[in-house]
Amino acid sequence: MASIEDLDNLRTQALAQLAAATDQPGLVAWKNAFLGRQSDLVRFSQGLGALPAEERRTAGQRFNAVRQALEQALAAAEARLQQAALTSALVAEHVDISLPGHMAALGRTHLINQTLDQIIDAFQDMGFQIWESPDVESDEYNFELLNVPPDHPARDMQDTFYVETPPGAPRVVLRTHTSGGQMHAMRASAPKPIRMLLPGRCHRNEDVTARHGMMFYQFEFLVVGRGITMAHLKGTLGTMAERLFGLGTRARLRASYFPFTEPSAELDVSCFLCDGAGCRMCKYTNWLELGGCGMVHPVVLHNGGYDPNEFSGFAGGFGVERVAILKYGIDDIRWFFSGDERFLGQFG
Repeated sequence: MASIEDLDNLRTQALAQLAAATDQPGLVAWKNAFLGRQSDLVRFSQGLGALPAEERRTAGQRFNAVRQALEQALAAAEARLQQAALTSALVAEHVDISLPGHMAALGRTHLINQTLDQIIDAFQDMGFQIWESPDVESDEYNFELLNVPPDHPARDMQDTFYVETPPGAPRVVLRTHTSGGQMHAMRASAPKPIRMLLPGRCHRNEDVTARHGMMFYQFEFLVVGRGITMAHLKGTLGTMAERLFGLGTRARLRASYFPFTEPSAELDVSCFLCDGAGCRMCKYTNWLELGGCGMVHPVVLHNGGYDPNEFSGFAGGFGVERVAILKYGIDDIRWFFSGDERFLGQFG
């Protein structure tokens, strides 16, 4: 029968052999020899019941202390070997753990938002206030109040996403242009003069190509007051062109048609890319088309709460992507929402 002295000797022997174990197989062999089912420690525990009652309690406490000491020593040895293996691997890979780590990639403002910020700055400096209107709009505000009744042929100019509504309920659409916001701004302000910029997303049911998208951004500008003329529109557009495309950029108006303006015009800006020499972007005409504008139609003024005999105004709506395409020579509108870091990283 083993004694307490034998148990202490076993502890001393086990710790000495554990200190000599230098690899994982050595630790496994040590564990089987001193903590396994066939180990001397287990045999000692099986003999505790044969000890005299006055020795059994002391021997049991000593057994638990020795077993706990050996288990803790094994855990420390395993941790020591794991750390040594990690250090060896880092050295083998020539990794200097004292060097600073790689800096995490930082986000940046998207090119669309950068362009919007430039547009907003230009118009705010001209005294315009920012007006936000909803992406989901009623058919009335998106079309009818803008002089586009249900049977008007101008509706064919825009393929519209209609939102499903209960039978008999007013029709709801994803706005096809930011012009619907004009009516919200006018009705909230009439009969006071207003000078508003309305930026936001628009949606049209079109095939996605290099020149068109199903979702895009526009900015609408609207001025209503007494004595507003085409000269004021031309001056505003000239200032906008120089702010967005550089000093010396000229603006010209070409006659066009839109149901919510009369007279209507298309805005062209002089090609700032080739400076008159002619290039692929301006199709060798020295002019770049930007968007539509004109004097607010009297019907639209009336629907907005203004007396067209007393008030006049001008408005226009241009694409934000169009501005960025011209500024940076981008050849495909799909790049803006591709999520390609190689493209977006150029405009950090």
